[in-house]
Amino acid sequence: MSDMSNSPKAPRGGAPVGQLRDLDPIEAASVLYLRLWCEGETGRARLHQDFVTTLGPSQGEAAVGAFEDLCGLCTQCGRRPLMRHSMSCACLGADESCFANLIALAGEGEREDAALLASLIVRPGYALPVADLAASVALAFRQMMVGAQLTTSPTLH
Repeated sequence: MSDMSNSPKAPRGGAPVGQLRDLDPIEAASVLYLRLWCEGETGRARLHQDFVTTLGPSQGEAAVGAFEDLCGLCTQCGRRPLMRHSMSCACLGADESCFANLIALAGEGEREDAALLASLIVRPGYALPVADLAASVALAFRQMMVGAQLTTSPTLH
C-alpha cells in the first residue's frame, strides 16, 4: 500500500461529476452564468447584456443584481473557495452541480432544501439569504427562457 499523504490533493469541489448537456435549462444557465461571472469584467459585461436584453432594462438590472449578489456571497462568504471549470469545458464540477441544484430547488419553492445545499457552499449564517437570492435568480432564468422562446421562430421541418 502506498503512502498517499505526500501526493497533492485535487480540490474536491472541482471534481467532475457529470456533463453540462445532462442538466435542465435552469441548471445549465446557473453553471454557465457562474462561469461567466467568474471570468471578471468581460464576463460580467456579457452576463449583464444577456439579462438586460432578454428581460428588459428594469427586470434585467434587478436580475443581474440578484445574480451578482448570489455569486458574491458564494465566493466571499464561502466555506472554502468555490471551484469551477472553464467556459469551454463540457464537464460539470461538484461545486457547480451544488450551485445549479441550489438554484433549481429554490426556484421550485424548496427553500429549506435550497438552504441545506447553500450550507455546503457558504458559512451557516448565510444559507437562508443565499437560498432566497437563488429563488430570485431561478425566476429570472425562467423568465429569460420564456423570452428567448418567444423571440425564436418555430422550426417547421
